[in-house]
Formats: sequence, structure tokens, C-alpha cells
Amino acid sequence: MSWFATNLIATFLLPPLSLLILIAAGYFFRSYRIARGLGITAFILLLLASTPYFSEGAMRLIEPTPVDMTEARSASAIVILGGGTYFHAPEYSGEDTVNEETLARLRYGARLERELHLPVLVTGGRPLGNSVAEALQMRSALEQDFGVPVRWVEAASDNTYENARNSFLILQKEHITRICLVTHASHMMRAASAFRRAGFEVIEAPAGYTTRYHTDLLTFLPRAKSLRQSSIFVHETVGMLWYRARSIFSQ
Repeated sequence: MSWFATNLIATFLLPPLSLLILIAAGYFFRSYRIARGLGITAFILLLLASTPYFSEGAMRLIEPTPVDMTEARSASAIVILGGGTYFHAPEYSGEDTVNEETLARLRYGARLERELHLPVLVTGGRPLGNSVAEALQMRSALEQDFGVPVRWVEAASDNTYENARNSFLILQKEHITRICLVTHASHMMRAASAFRRAGFEVIEAPAGYTTRYHTDLLTFLPRAKSLRQSSIFVHETVGMLWYRARSIFSQ
């Protein structure tokens, strides 16, 4: 299934569109009781999904513990996953470059490289048809902005499953199967699963955890940022279920 088709389906499953569809569905029922029930359900779900206390709690359910540096030193390479493109960046002469999510992963990957002295592979293709593959953007940022050399570039993948498969094909030639995998903490469960199925021994090195300064009244009031966090949580949960279903049916 193509990147576009996958994300089109995901858009209908994730908030806010899934909740808007639930509300709209109420208008197709002649029964006032059913229509009212759908509306109330959608309201409650939207309230929970957009409230920091609940969205942050959900995110923490899928975020693993930080990397064990003692274990990380047994790896043979660092693999950093792309997280998207900042298209036509005005401050970079209109060129495509890494977005904020990818930059957070690169920053942590650069720190690991300096501490572990391991070679780096960056992975990410052109899922939106962008002119420069994410992996090439990542190499440029690492080498020019962080002073970290990149040994391998995997620029043909459009999703996490392909990231894992194509990276394994590259590193297997170097007899490397034990890696430190760098991605967002919320994405790590699904990413690590894909890389292990591809044949890697994975040491998880998550970045970008969900944190909170303190709990106050604002923690219980709806915010747009929380709705995005809830969307990420649902996306990752559905993704893991899809991986498991595909694994079962492929046996």
C-alpha cells in the first residue's frame, strides 16, 4: 500500500476527523436517542483527546525508558529515522530541509555519536514526492550543523517498515546487526518492532519524550497541542495493531 493511501486511511481513523465523522453520523439516524448518543460520545472523546492531562498520560503509555548507555556501547552502528521535511524553508533560500521532529532526532543522534563513537546511518525517502530525500537532508544537517559524519544513507524508503528493511540490506553487507535506533519516544515501540522483524538486534535510543513542567489548572483545559498528541497516540497504536495483524496473516 502506498504512503498516500496509508495516510489517507489513517486520517479517517485519527482525531479530529474521526470524531467529526461520528458527529456527522448522528444526522443519518432518525432515532433522536442514537443521534444524541453519538453526539455526546464524540464530545466526550474530543474533550479527553484535547486535554493535556489525558493526552500526555496516553503518550507516556507508549514511551519506553531512556537508553541504557552501557548497553548502547555494545552496538555497532547508530540508525536515525527521518521524521519529515520542512518544505521550501525561506531562511534556507527556499530549499527543503529537516523539520522540527527530524531535527530533534538528529540532535540526540549526534550526541550519541560523540559518546559512543559509532558510525551513523540515516534513513528516509520521498513520501510526499519532495525533491530531496529526507535522508539526504539529514546527512546535510548532521555534517554541516552538528559536525557529525554520516557513513550510510538510505533514501528509498517511504515508511517505517521500509526504513527497517532497506537499512538491514545496507548494514548486513557490513556484518552489522546490532544497532542503536534513534526516533521519537512515541514512535519507538512501532519502529523497534519493525527493525527487529527486519533482522536487527535493537537497542532503543528514544528522543523527544512527553514531559510536563507542572500540573495546574491549564493541564485540565482543552488545547490544540493535546489533540495532536492524542492523534499521535492513536496513530502509533493502530500502527502496532496493523503490524501484528500483518505478521499473523503472513505466517
